[in-house]
Amino acid sequence: MVTIPEYYEGKNVLITGATGFMGKVLLEKLLRSCPGVKAAYVLVRPKAGQAPDARIADMINCKLFDRLREEQPDFAEKIMAVNSDLMQPDLDLSTKDQETLTGCVNIVFHCAATIRFNEPLKDAMQLNVLATQKMVSLAHRMKHLEVFIHVSTAYAHCDRELIEEVVYPPPVDYRKLIDTLEWMDDKLVSLITPKLLGERPNTYTYTKALAEHLVQQECGNLNIAIVRPSIVGASWKEPFPGWIDNFNGPSGIFIAAGKGILRTMRASNSAVADLVPVDVVINTTLAAAWYSGSQRHARPRNMLVYNCTTGGINPFHWGEVEYHVTSTFKRNPLEQAFRRPNVNLTTNHLINQYWIAVSHKAPAFLYDLFLRMSGREPRMMKTITRLHKAMMVLEYFTSHSWVWNTDNVTMLMNQMGAEDKKVFNFDVRQLHWAEYMENYCMGTKKYVLNEELSGLPAARKHLNKLRNIRYTFNTILVVLIWRIFIARSQMARNIWYFVVSLCFKFLSYFRASSTMRY
Repeated sequence: MVTIPEYYEGKNVLITGATGFMGKVLLEKLLRSCPGVKAAYVLVRPKAGQAPDARIADMINCKLFDRLREEQPDFAEKIMAVNSDLMQPDLDLSTKDQETLTGCVNIVFHCAATIRFNEPLKDAMQLNVLATQKMVSLAHRMKHLEVFIHVSTAYAHCDRELIEEVVYPPPVDYRKLIDTLEWMDDKLVSLITPKLLGERPNTYTYTKALAEHLVQQECGNLNIAIVRPSIVGASWKEPFPGWIDNFNGPSGIFIAAGKGILRTMRASNSAVADLVPVDVVINTTLAAAWYSGSQRHARPRNMLVYNCTTGGINPFHWGEVEYHVTSTFKRNPLEQAFRRPNVNLTTNHLINQYWIAVSHKAPAFLYDLFLRMSGREPRMMKTITRLHKAMMVLEYFTSHSWVWNTDNVTMLMNQMGAEDKKVFNFDVRQLHWAEYMENYCMGTKKYVLNEELSGLPAARKHLNKLRNIRYTFNTILVVLIWRIFIARSQMARNIWYFVVSLCFKFLSYFRASSTMRY
């Protein structure tokens, strides 16, 4: 069997979602590790007055592409930006672009999706289901297509405890739902959404399940594979450890914890945190296309599904995540932290609500009051509100665990040669979680918040100042409470005097003992 770079040599690749987090990493890895690839066509819509070419030019100027830029200075010549909008009929492709794509594309990576978990059902259906339907329709017209890769999510079937590498029956017939949503107004759709979702937590997982079934039903004779990543995090190794460029998913939670804003979270310490590094997902995706494409004539044309997760292979728990995040940010603090990092995980709703009131809302209210009194604009309550929304989105996933079947991922790894296993490594058994989590946290500091490491001494000094303030406040609070309590109770006074006298006796004993030694 040919190697992965050999398979991609001379191939034309089409990528949707190339400006997103995973899409960027896919594009960079494809061009860097498969230098023989002929062209990468990326579907991009105009945004904020920027044409597709300008958006791609801005994107490839980021740090993610530094290594590729050093190894292949002319890599940008292979990137073909195609004006397209997946929400529009025929993907809003011009006749010329349709002819180009249907005439030359060999491999399709469909990564585009809305990742907003609480997206209105109509919008989620548009991008996650209808856009997929349009991409499959376009793929059927491609004369030289070898493989179509659909990127789904490991949580598409999160209503099950055991998730196999198969496409499960959908919650509803997607065709009927599409027809129904066409005549329903938004208010009516929002009313029936909870009933439609059933045991699924949000519209994202629901529509991803429908999209998988759609691909299975409408693929015809297409050679298709589905890759299901779980919670995608910062890079493990490539192009460098800890790369992350957004607040989505756990990254925003980690930053809030590092800033001392997040103090409590509803999560189970023992629940498995199905974090998977983005480079592991991309290497799996590229290898899946290689295997399905190179074996298309040698095996029956069945759809392969890959559960790309660490939970079933190298499990890591949310309690461990909390420990490593707080310890990393205590050693390497974020600038202008609100408080020292310290997060309490609990599964009890009432306890969580109590700590939210005491350690989130009350300090935020007092801080905003201070800002108002000093003539500045209050902002902390708005930050806390956004944080709580993000926590509610993740709460379902931090409180549950699943059993994942990863036989196809293991099979794929076993089909690869020794060199491919090194270059396209997705063996998460080699992942050292403590090191990865430290790199992840430092990545949020360097690449999301754009904080220089040269600022660490000042940040540590600020954190020590916050610690001293906290100790001073707690000491004064304890003394005041005791004084008030002692003034009203003879028993409390007796206890207080007993403790004080005991302390003096111990001090006298140690002083006498040290004198006797000499």
